[in-house]
Amino acid sequence: MTKAESKYFNTAEKMDAAFLSLIEKKDFEYITVTEICKKAGVNRSTFYLHYENMGDLLSECVENMNRKFFEYFNKSLSDIKLEISLLPADRLFLITPEYIIPYLTYISEHRSVFKVVLAKPEIMQTEKTYSALFSEIFNPILKRYNIPEKDRIYMMDFYIEGLMGIIKRWLKSDCSEPVEDIARIMINIVRR
Repeated sequence: MTKAESKYFNTAEKMDAAFLSLIEKKDFEYITVTEICKKAGVNRSTFYLHYENMGDLLSECVENMNRKFFEYFNKSLSDIKLEISLLPADRLFLITPEYIIPYLTYISEHRSVFKVVLAKPEIMQTEKTYSALFSEIFNPILKRYNIPEKDRIYMMDFYIEGLMGIIKRWLKSDCSEPVEDIARIMINIVRR
């Protein structure tokens, strides 16, 4: 990466961070380009060098969050997908310490962002992210278990909403319980 590219990406990171801090306090519709620029320490022309509008900033911010999320695992998304296709069905669980601890660690370290995600799922495009995870990871697992295709989305909604209930409760306490305790609770619930 050249120095110019590095500066470009650093500026984008600053604007992402400014956006995330503002969306904690305000509705998306009321955040202005001027506020983003002031908080990020850049001028308006720099904003428009990176984005056409606030929607572009939002989309990039969500993409960056998802990319950073997968960096917490010791595997790439393609490695996880390969593992799903190769593991025997009796070992095909994602609610294991190997997957849950990085997931919960990411949430704990980015709790302010996740509080926004939970409070404003439509703005933070959680449905889009969930759809991608369903398509890439959950659906292939359910297919391996011979779950009828028409039943899969209902099963995953039930499963995800239960786990999210635990995460919401944990976030309300500002992640005061250790990651390992929450992981143990999740693993015990799913395994029973």
